[in-house]
Amino acid sequence: MIVAAVIAAAPTPGAAIPHVITYPAAFFAPTGPTTALDMLQHTPGFTFDAGADARGFAGAAGNVLVDGARPASKDDTLDDVLRRIPASSVLRVEVILGGAPGIDMQGRSVLANVVRRRDAGGKLTVTATATHGLDDQVAGSVLIEGEERVGNTAYEGSLRVAELLDNGVGAGLWTRAFGTGGGRFTASELSRGAQEIYKATGAVETPLFGGSIRVNASVTSSPYAGYQNDTLTPPPGVERDRPTLSQDSVELGARYRAALSPTLSLESFVLQRLGRQTTIDTFLSDPQTAARTRDDVSAYFSLKKKTGESIARTNFTLEVKPTLAVQFGGEGDYNFLSSHTLYFQNGAPSPLPAANVDVNELRGEVFATTTWQALPTFTVEAGLRMEASHISSSGDVVSARSLYYPKPRLALAWSPDTADQVRLSVEREVGQLNFDDFTAQAAGLNTGTVHAGNPTLNPGQHWVLEATWDRRFWRGGDITLTLRRFWLEDVVDRIGVASPSGTYDAPGNIGAGARDEAYLTVALPLDRLAIPHGMLTGTATVRKSRVTDPTTGQVRELSGLHQSDWEIHYTQGVPAWRASFGADVYGPSTQTFYRFDEIDTDKQSMVVSMFADYTPRMDITFKIEALNVAGQGIEHSRQAYNGPRNSTGLDFTDVHHIRAGHFIRLRFVKTFR
Repeated sequence: MIVAAVIAAAPTPGAAIPHVITYPAAFFAPTGPTTALDMLQHTPGFTFDAGADARGFAGAAGNVLVDGARPASKDDTLDDVLRRIPASSVLRVEVILGGAPGIDMQGRSVLANVVRRRDAGGKLTVTATATHGLDDQVAGSVLIEGEERVGNTAYEGSLRVAELLDNGVGAGLWTRAFGTGGGRFTASELSRGAQEIYKATGAVETPLFGGSIRVNASVTSSPYAGYQNDTLTPPPGVERDRPTLSQDSVELGARYRAALSPTLSLESFVLQRLGRQTTIDTFLSDPQTAARTRDDVSAYFSLKKKTGESIARTNFTLEVKPTLAVQFGGEGDYNFLSSHTLYFQNGAPSPLPAANVDVNELRGEVFATTTWQALPTFTVEAGLRMEASHISSSGDVVSARSLYYPKPRLALAWSPDTADQVRLSVEREVGQLNFDDFTAQAAGLNTGTVHAGNPTLNPGQHWVLEATWDRRFWRGGDITLTLRRFWLEDVVDRIGVASPSGTYDAPGNIGAGARDEAYLTVALPLDRLAIPHGMLTGTATVRKSRVTDPTTGQVRELSGLHQSDWEIHYTQGVPAWRASFGADVYGPSTQTFYRFDEIDTDKQSMVVSMFADYTPRMDITFKIEALNVAGQGIEHSRQAYNGPRNSTGLDFTDVHHIRAGHFIRLRFVKTFR
C-alpha cells in the first residue's frame, strides 16, 4: 500500500528538474534537532559518511560540505565539526544529486551542503554528558565550544574532556574444545574498557587577498585502558589480559578560497599532522592453568609508533558556461611511520616479521573533471586522476618501490521528472595502503594471537559499476536503491609470513576477486499515515564476494566483509511540548577472517536504543538515552589449527559469548549568547 502511494506521488513530467534539493531549517523543526548532524540524519535521500581514515585529502573526504567547502582538518572529524554547529545556526541543508557544474563532488554521486546563517551572533555552548551502566560503570564528558564574529573575521574554539565506556566488552562465558579426544573446559569471562579524551580545537577565518583564509589547529590525547579476566571452573585458575593504548596527535591546517576571475576560482589546502602511539598488552596466567588451557604462562607485547603527514592540495574551477565547468588541480603528500615492537613469550623474546620498520611515502596526484549539464534533465561527469607514489622501508624490511595508477571516472545522471533520478557510473578506484599493516600488531594476547607486518603490500584496486534509482515523494520522503559490482585486483586479505620464531598471520595481496552490493535507503514521513511529525528512516545492505583462499586454494568470501547490515530509526516530534522521542535499531552482523592457521568469526546481535529530548527554551536542551536496551550479545569464535589449514588438523575451537552492558546517558546542553 505504501509502495503504491509512493509510485502514485510522482509530479507531472516536464516540470523543472532540480539538481540541488533545498531543505530549510523549518523542515527539520518538528523532530527537534539540536545540531547540524541531527539535521543531516533526517535529510531525505542522504546518508551521512564521515569519510575514511586515509592519508591525504582526496581519500579522506566525507560527503558533507559546510558553507560550500570541506573542512580543512582531519583530526577534527567531520561528525565532530557538525556536532558543534547548533541547529539554530543552520539556514538550510542542500542535497546535490548526481553532480552540478561548479560543484566538486569529490567522486561521490550525492553530497550535502550545510549553509549557516550569517546573522547569528556569537555564542558559547556547554554540553555535559553522564553515562551510567547498570553494572555500575560510570563515565561522562564536558564539551565547551564557542564562536564569535568580529567584522568579517570569524573565530571558533572548543575544549573537550571525556571518558567513554567500551561498549564491545562485558560479562559472559568462554568455552575451549580441543581436537579429537582433547577434552574441553569453560571459564567465566569479565572484560571492561574505557577511553579518555582530551581535545582542544581552534579556528579563525578572515578575508585575505580578495578571498578568504581559514586556519585551524587541534591537539588530542586519548589513552585507553582495559582488562579481561577468564576464571576457569574447575580447577581454580585465572588468565588476565591488560591492554592499554596511548595516542597523542597535533594538527595545523589552512584553507584558502578566492575568485580569480568571474569564471575561475581557486581552493587550496595545506596541513601538517604529527602523532605518536604506544600499545602495551600484558598477559598473565600460572603453570597449573596454562597446563589446562595450553596458553602461555606470560606474554608481553609493546608497540611504539611515530607518524607524520604533510599535505598540499590545490583545486581550480573554471565555469566555461552555466552548464559546463572544468575542475583541475593536484595534491602532494609526504607520510612517514617509525615503529618499534617487542614480543616476549614466557619471559623469552620472540622475533616478529617487520617488528621494527621505518616507512616513508611520497605521493602525488593530478586530476581533471568536466561536468556538463547537457540537458535540463541530463548531466555528464567525466574525470581522470593520475596517482604516483614512492614507498620505501628500512629496518627489519628494506624495500623501495614506485607505483603508478590511472583512475578514470564517468558518471551520468538523468532526471525524467521532478521526483526521479537515475544515476550510472563506472570508475577505477585504488585503495590506500594502511600503515598499520606495515608493522606487527597484537590482536589480544589472551587469544595467543599476534599479527606480523608486511611493508611490501600493494594497494588493492578495482573497477566498480554503480547504478542508482532515487525517488522523492510526499513532503520529505525518499527511497534510493543502489546496485554495485566490483572487479577486484590485488586484493588485500590475510596470508602467512615466516620468521625464525615461526609463521605469523599478516596482511597480503591474494590476487583477483569480485564483490556485489545492493544498498537501500528509505526516508518515510508519517504525516500521511496519521502520525504527525513522525519520521521513519532506514538503510539495508546485502553483499556477496568471491576470492581464492591463498592457503587452501578454495573459493571463499573476503575476510572481514559483512554479508548484510541494516538499521531503522524512528523519530517522533512533539512540537507542542518542544520535545521529541524515538528509537534506533541496528540489525545483527557477522564477519569472518580467514587466516592461514585459523578462522575467526565475530557475531553481534541486534542493538536497540531509545531516546527522548526536551527543549524548554531555545538555549537549553535535555536528552535521555537508554542504550543497548535489548542487551546486545557478542560472540567471538576462533578455530585454531596446528599449522596451515590445508595440511594440519584442528587444534582447538574457542567460543566467547559476551553480553554487553546496558547504559543510561543523560545530556544537558546550554547555549549562552
